[in-house]
Amino acid sequence: MDRILVTGGNGQLGQSIKREFSVVDNIQLTYVDFEELDITDRQKVLSFFEGSNYAYCINCAAYTAVDLAEKEQEKADKVNNDAAKFLVEACKKYNTKLIHISTDFVFDGHQSTPYNEGNVARPLNTYGLTKLAGEEAIQQLAKDYVIIRTSWLYSEYGTNFVKTMMRLGQEKSHLNVICDQFGTPTYASDLARIIKNIILAKEFTSGLYHFSNEGVASWYDFAFAIMNYAGSACKVLPIKAVEYPTTAVRPSFSVMDKTKIKQELDVEIPHWTVSLRKCIENLIDNRNG
Repeated sequence: MDRILVTGGNGQLGQSIKREFSVVDNIQLTYVDFEELDITDRQKVLSFFEGSNYAYCINCAAYTAVDLAEKEQEKADKVNNDAAKFLVEACKKYNTKLIHISTDFVFDGHQSTPYNEGNVARPLNTYGLTKLAGEEAIQQLAKDYVIIRTSWLYSEYGTNFVKTMMRLGQEKSHLNVICDQFGTPTYASDLARIIKNIILAKEFTSGLYHFSNEGVASWYDFAFAIMNYAGSACKVLPIKAVEYPTTAVRPSFSVMDKTKIKQELDVEIPHWTVSLRKCIENLIDNRNG
């Protein structure tokens, strides 16, 4: 029986992994969050791995407060960079394969075509810089690893854009949402399924991969679709990013090319609207149930 460690276990991806693996036999998963394991403490990480015989470590833990990271740069670097190094060290020492989740925010958004894994990463903000540093540490130090860059993650769990928009859609008559930043919403359950496929595959191929749902959307498109599928009468009004200044600069275009992961894993990826509808149906069912 393979043992798998999931860091960030209480987050939306960690909980989506728990649901996805609930139907898989002969795998034992251990979910930890900060309370159970401080991954920014090297000695605690090494001690936690000792004698545990983990076949895989899925690192879902991250500092993701993009704007706050500009003020808490040291804290963001500890979680997104230092912790990645400590997990790599433990994985190498105890022969554990590492699956690490990264972000589309490693790109500057200056391209007009989807980014592939070979495109140069040039982050615009502290969050992106610290996530890229974590990626580079893994690539330099790890023996068996998979890094998956993803984008605009949402789910039925935790706090995310979809749940926030659904709540605001019940409270407000209209919302202003940015229309000139483009990416792809990603349903955490679809990412969890990809992670499961990687673990259950006959061969583990180390490397860097891009994964999101298919299609392209602005935040306005995303919010408009949420209101539509949720049956909200709230009007979504498009505004430009300059009208809604944020502490951290964000890429204006961060759509990723998924050709590599589709070919190597032989998977079909749902369009973002299909997965969004499924998630909202689940949220409404849970609310009514």
